[in-house]
Amino acid sequence: MVLSANSRSNPPFRVEHVGSFLRPKALYDHRALLNEGKAPPEDLRILEDQAIRSVVDLQQELGIKGVTDGEMRREQFFDGIFERLEGLTFIPMRPVTEFKGKIKRTQPFYVEDFKFMKTLVAPEDVKDIKVGFPSPSWIHQRHGSDWTYDLNVYKSDDEYFEDVAAAYREEIQELYDLGCRNIQIDDPTFTFFCWEPMLAGMREDGVNPDVLLDTYIQAVNLVTAGRPKDLHISVHMCRGNVKGMSFCEGSYGPIAEKVFNKLDVDTLYLEYDNEHSGDFEPLKHVPADKNIVLGLVTTKVAKLEDPEELVKRVHEAATAMVSDHRSKEDALNQICISPQCGFASVWEGNPITEEDERKKLAVLQQASKMIWSD
Repeated sequence: MVLSANSRSNPPFRVEHVGSFLRPKALYDHRALLNEGKAPPEDLRILEDQAIRSVVDLQQELGIKGVTDGEMRREQFFDGIFERLEGLTFIPMRPVTEFKGKIKRTQPFYVEDFKFMKTLVAPEDVKDIKVGFPSPSWIHQRHGSDWTYDLNVYKSDDEYFEDVAAAYREEIQELYDLGCRNIQIDDPTFTFFCWEPMLAGMREDGVNPDVLLDTYIQAVNLVTAGRPKDLHISVHMCRGNVKGMSFCEGSYGPIAEKVFNKLDVDTLYLEYDNEHSGDFEPLKHVPADKNIVLGLVTTKVAKLEDPEELVKRVHEAATAMVSDHRSKEDALNQICISPQCGFASVWEGNPITEEDERKKLAVLQQASKMIWSD
């Protein structure tokens, strides 16, 4: 199911998945051996193809229309872009200033992956295939301006992000021409602005959090600018998801009004799987022309959620969105539900099993029927 900002239909099921799935044992074992230099690399793609076929079947069986390849070809969720951009080269133990140039897209990122996915779904379902992109701010968020680009190449963050966005737009256009209509930007950046220890650290380093937040909003908006009207773009605001661990916590309150309204995207994926995410009060700032996907089911532990509790929480969220201009029914029509994040943001995955994964997606479907079915 893909809701667009221009289409407010009320489908019977409203379950989405953020993207990644646990690697099946054969692929997991092979990649582990490959990283130790004990397995032939030429066998990897065969196992990836098999795993993708399996995970596509699972999503279709469960009625998830925004089908992904489970990120089976990636070691980490952000693989596929920055290591392929001209101007960025990973060379361990060398000064980063020696290897920074002007950013250009000289090869595709995910085009071949999308072509393979097209062979696994019916022609009418190609539009629903979802391709995940790491946020354009990923490298900058980790390293800051001083270590992201050379001042002999870029004079400012604005110049740097203009070229990064141009590369993203080129990739998105090629995917669009092949039939892609569903892009998700995975962003572990925005939630850091909800976490006071991170904000305090920024201030200590002389960084103005308000200015940096504006910079990262603009980085995404440069990517989405001028997109076709029928191209659906979402942003997943991740709180960290490495082997069951998270990186930050805090209510969306400090960023909600600005980020929810200024991001030029169609859908916001928000993590709400535990008490550290705060309450639903910030959802009052979600504008009427955006959908939200509430990540109510955790991918970090095996304990299975109660579908009745999920129903209760969705109604609480909808109530928080009610205003003079939005009824509860309208709010419910903007909401979808999902796991809070993928099941394997890194190839090693989270401490749950494939059976746990299936059960968690099934409980979401059960809750969605209780909420939205006639």
